Amino acid sequence: MSSRLLASPEFGKRPPVRFVQLGRLAFRVNIRVLLLIGISALALVALAAWALTLGSFRLPLADVLGALTGSGTDDANFIVLDLRLPRVLVALMIGPMLAMSGAIFQGLVRNPLVSPDIIGINAGAALFAVFWIVTGRSLQWLPIVAFIGAVVAAMSIYILSWQGNISAARLILVGIGMNAVFSAGTSLLIIRADINDASRAVLWQAGSVYASTWSDVRVLLTTLIILVPSGIGLMWALRVVQLGDMTARSVGMPLERTRLALILVGCGFSAVAVSIAGPIGFVALMIPHLARMIAGPIGGGVLVFAGILGALLVLGSDMIGQHALPVTLPVGVITAALGAPYFLFLLYRMNTQL
Repeated sequence: MSSRLLASPEFGKRPPVRFVQLGRLAFRVNIRVLLLIGISALALVALAAWALTLGSFRLPLADVLGALTGSGTDDANFIVLDLRLPRVLVALMIGPMLAMSGAIFQGLVRNPLVSPDIIGINAGAALFAVFWIVTGRSLQWLPIVAFIGAVVAAMSIYILSWQGNISAARLILVGIGMNAVFSAGTSLLIIRADINDASRAVLWQAGSVYASTWSDVRVLLTTLIILVPSGIGLMWALRVVQLGDMTARSVGMPLERTRLALILVGCGFSAVAVSIAGPIGFVALMIPHLARMIAGPIGGGVLVFAGILGALLVLGSDMIGQHALPVTLPVGVITAALGAPYFLFLLYRMNTQL
């Protein structure tokens, strides 16, 4: 490399990337993304602590900390540990799952307008979940049923979009059509269901973390423990897929198997989140786009950063719906109110005509 090249402005600054090697494992660490993760994580902790103090019975932060450390009063322990903490933790985990699912699908299709709730993945999960609810079956299997519905929807959209290759525009149009079909099926199930089962299904469809339990927390935590490492491990493959089919095959990547793995991980995130909190809209659309604008191209660190931003959005929206308005609103209503204008903004920026 010439001395002129080394002295050029491009090489005058050291890139914010460090190479770390642990035995045979080597990876890159983007210092800027790591800093963004740290700052957003601190903001998330502060927001969660504030959420635990709010409610019809307000608690000082000292009482919340006492309850969390086992030195609180009986009243504080009940309010914090039994009522508020499960709801806050569910919101903190639902947001990352939706955001990371959206990041995977947007990267897979190479289009920021794609998300599980736009192209019918969430609608497929909701159709199967509503069927399970209105037929009075055991709710402990609901995450698995929703996952099956999401995979069926994803495979249907993928097959119907395939014409020798996958076109982003074709996949979006097919996905919107399948979203309408699945939503119509869900409405039909609710109309024909018993009034009590229908009420439960309608409430669930609004997208809410109300009445969250420690059982929900365990399901979401288990899912994150399994899928987050898988998602981070697939980020290199996703970046190769974004370069096009010919490039991916030229480096020896098993393209269809890689796509299938990405679809399964994305569906897993989305379906389990939907099964617990219902179809909370627009989180998967907004957050990955925002994370890439702030932190750069998708990668393992940016995926984690998107997850933290998703947690901030869902928890913040739930706090707004509970405490900032004259009436209590589900979190899905707040995210939809924020997300719909953002979707129109994306359409405007991309000069997309529907």
